[in-house]
Amino acid sequence: MSAMPDLRLSKLAVASAPILFVLLWSTGFIGTRFGLPYIEPMTFLAVRFSAVVVLMALIAVVSRAPLLTRADIGHSFVSGLLVHGVYLGGVFLAIAQGVPAGISALIPGLQPILTSTIANRFMGEKVTPQQWVGLVLGLGGVALVLHDRQMLAEASTLGWIASVVSLIGITLGSLYQKRFSGGIDWRSGNTIQYLGVAVAFWLIAFAFETRVIHWSVELVAALAWLAVVLSIATIGLMYWLIRRSAATRFASLFYLVPATTALMAYFLFGEKLDALSIFGMVVCAAGVLIVNRAGPAKPAAASRAK
Repeated sequence: MSAMPDLRLSKLAVASAPILFVLLWSTGFIGTRFGLPYIEPMTFLAVRFSAVVVLMALIAVVSRAPLLTRADIGHSFVSGLLVHGVYLGGVFLAIAQGVPAGISALIPGLQPILTSTIANRFMGEKVTPQQWVGLVLGLGGVALVLHDRQMLAEASTLGWIASVVSLIGITLGSLYQKRFSGGIDWRSGNTIQYLGVAVAFWLIAFAFETRVIHWSVELVAALAWLAVVLSIATIGLMYWLIRRSAATRFASLFYLVPATTALMAYFLFGEKLDALSIFGMVVCAAGVLIVNRAGPAKPAAASRAK
């Protein structure tokens, strides 16, 4: 009898984890917008990940995390460059080039379609017709949420290119993490990931930026939130979800990010949120529900064998 409350609590934690992930992930776009007026994008990321490396190294040492093999180090390095380097570098550069916070979440929000196509073709996951319906429905919802933005006029060409690059980074990074790094200890693996991207961002910052920092309360708060809550807590939750979910199911959560970001931007920055955008949020949620209610994706080979 005494075990029942713990079991219910465990089920509640598992059920609420995707919601918590979407909420926390969406704050990354908001924190970026708060901090970028005071610092250049690559310098921002270099400072952020330098702090994260220190924190993760402390966690790894205190908790006696296992040492990694040479192969594990290589896989962690590649995952870090894709998930943190290419994706976040693209997002930060896009926002710095004038892409609004809500729209900067839109293009990476196309990840479920790209992920499902790759997973279906190269990873042996069978995406069911019902899941494809949910994915397409979610894509339509994303378009509705941000339908009235003058996207081409609000940012430079470089900003839009950076947004597309961020989509490629998070898609390939999530798939690579699931395929090669799922069994790596998160403490040791994340330390290597963050060390690699910190070095990469410092090299880019020294090559292309002035590295001038205008310290302010907003910048310090943004750095603290992005370093601790996003880079440690949320990324840890992301990798936990990747291990427990099929690639298509996990990727469908990113359909909720543009809507959630747009809602946050409405309250924090006064960005417009009309009736059609609100309806788009409902459509996004319906798409995610369909994908996750469709049943577990089966390996394509096993499906053909039947």
